[in-house]
Amino acid sequence: MALIGPLALAALRTAGWHIDSVGGLTLGADPVSYAIAYASALAGTPLRAFTVRKEAKAHGTGRLIEGPFHEGDRVAVIEDVITTGGSALRAAEAIRAAGGIPAGVLALVDREEGGRQALEGAGLPVLTLARASEIVARFPIT
Repeated sequence: MALIGPLALAALRTAGWHIDSVGGLTLGADPVSYAIAYASALAGTPLRAFTVRKEAKAHGTGRLIEGPFHEGDRVAVIEDVITTGGSALRAAEAIRAAGGIPAGVLALVDREEGGRQALEGAGLPVLTLARASEIVARFPIT
């Protein structure tokens, strides 16, 4: 939380997306979203963090999006890793259906397996804190 939140928040600010909230498909996006929200609160520019369910529950609110998401929010869709881009695309679809505006996708790691291209092809800009090849080059497995 102490490392990822400030790094991701800085990347979002540098990108100039001017977002209101962060969130993505549970479970991978949740800790990253909360870390960003915490860092933003400490910085005096709070962002709201929410969760996108994989499917709506039959009980409770019955919504796909849980938490302080508001219709009209500009949202950074959050991912822990991008592989195919499918999770981020599902989250962006749910955000749009709820009246939100996906500004783009921020992921901790791009596994470099075609996900970035799929997301960008769908009109979603992508920010990543690292690429798999950078991690392997820095920390080779022997």
